[in-house]
Amino acid sequence: MDFVLALHSHLPYVLNHGRWPHGSDWLCEAALDTYLPLLERLRELSAEGTAAPVTIGFTPVLANQLASPAFAREMDAFFAQRLTACDEAAASLGSGGDAALLPLVEFWRARLNRLQALFRSIDRDLISAFRRLQDEGRLEIMGSAATHGYLPLLGRDESIRLQLAVGRDEHRRLFGVAPVGCWLPECAYRPRGKWRNGPVRRGIEQHLADAGFRYFFTDAHLARAGGPLGAYEDVPLGVERFDAQRHDPASLHRAAKATRSPYRAYRVSGRSTRDAVATLVRDPRSSTQIWSRHHGYPGDEWYLEFHKIRWPGGLKLWRVSGGNVDLGAKRPYEPAAALERARGHASHFVQLLESIAGEQRAGGEGGEDVIVAPFDTELFGHWWFEGADFLATAYRALRDRPQQRVCGVTGSQHLAAHPPRVGLRLAEGSWGANGDDSMWLNDRTSWTWRRLWALEDAFWDLAPKALASAPARPALAQAARELLLAQASDWQFIISTGAVVDYAERRFTLHCDDAERLIKALAGGALEPAGRMADELARRDDLFPNVLAQVEGALGG
Repeated sequence: MDFVLALHSHLPYVLNHGRWPHGSDWLCEAALDTYLPLLERLRELSAEGTAAPVTIGFTPVLANQLASPAFAREMDAFFAQRLTACDEAAASLGSGGDAALLPLVEFWRARLNRLQALFRSIDRDLISAFRRLQDEGRLEIMGSAATHGYLPLLGRDESIRLQLAVGRDEHRRLFGVAPVGCWLPECAYRPRGKWRNGPVRRGIEQHLADAGFRYFFTDAHLARAGGPLGAYEDVPLGVERFDAQRHDPASLHRAAKATRSPYRAYRVSGRSTRDAVATLVRDPRSSTQIWSRHHGYPGDEWYLEFHKIRWPGGLKLWRVSGGNVDLGAKRPYEPAAALERARGHASHFVQLLESIAGEQRAGGEGGEDVIVAPFDTELFGHWWFEGADFLATAYRALRDRPQQRVCGVTGSQHLAAHPPRVGLRLAEGSWGANGDDSMWLNDRTSWTWRRLWALEDAFWDLAPKALASAPARPALAQAARELLLAQASDWQFIISTGAVVDYAERRFTLHCDDAERLIKALAGGALEPAGRMADELARRDDLFPNVLAQVEGALGG
């Protein structure tokens, strides 16, 4: 039976928007905690000849940031800050009666020096490093929408086409090949049908097909292969996604009648064969084992505690210690014990995969089956510190199993070997709370959509005329970038969680305001002021260099 591990990497655009806590430090922390350790483990596996065919995605907005010289400079400063924190912590703990924590400071110092050396050895270019693994056939890199826009709620088909066209073309520019798979932001899907009691609009799969994507991932309940996992239910605190799951209640396994197996790929058809794309369905069992702090591995008492941090400096020196242990009672972290637990959990996970495979064979299913486990990449390392070690050990365990009942493959490899024969019509929804759009469209966020829909209309109504005017084109290009940045699903998500609402509202409003200023100037013929404004904004929001060509393509679709 095939096993597809899909890792979706995404952060909104934070370069040139401050440092701490939600500016470039957010990006640097993800690189230090997740992207570099994952790269380190994948290179180790490659060197030892262990197959680790991860299907990994980097949203274009994240990939643009990781490829930017500004990020490399910020990362150098971030390493320096953390190493200074080690020096200060060693002096403070030694004189303050916490000498028992000193070995952990040295653990962090050694780790930071090792990852800094890795970063320098790849010329401070994470995108090229992952691209080399792809070029060697070690993994598959999938695409996504430009800024992780919530596609089903965008008001104009031109906006959906632009999100996907930028996603496709930026992927080709940065990774050297066109993407085959697409990570739909928030696994959000809408079939063909009436839009807001108005015109009939095309289904998301039709837009994917037009952009050249051949498959995507979907949550089980949208394929009627299970109930929604509720990955983001009851979100009281965290800005980021795993924190939502950490507070997930016992209602994780809501009863739902599955009418289809989650263990096979399906063909999702539009109105013609040209529109047909495949979907790989999220497996509730294996996903829950990792997603849930309460029901899965990350909440183990020996793992590093995410929420207790030593300030100043940001060092984490304590372990989870138990499900209901107060932050003040957390015990010191023990790296060797945590690594041993990760190895044990990896072995258990592989046994779970084999159990699922055995059940499928016993039920008469077989060669076309696939277990699909999709996650946010940042879970492995950032939220679950030991996650990258877990993944590496799991792939080694798959290699060493005597009967090899489960075989790791990429999404494209599975679909090439087993083209889906069964078609279905997916339901509308997402992998968010309640399985629908409500994490992004609710009483707290409805104002953002009203503003976005009006902004979309203004941009697309102006675009044909502005494209025909050479002096207007640079300002139109920057207006497109600001529109795309305003469309990021992150802003509504953060508002809905109730955490740092002011930050999300400020960033959303900023990009809307800037796009509107540019559009107003262009519409009024003020081309010179519009050009100066565009130049200024381009120094701040420097991404998607070919966006005008993609605007033209979106209009022609």
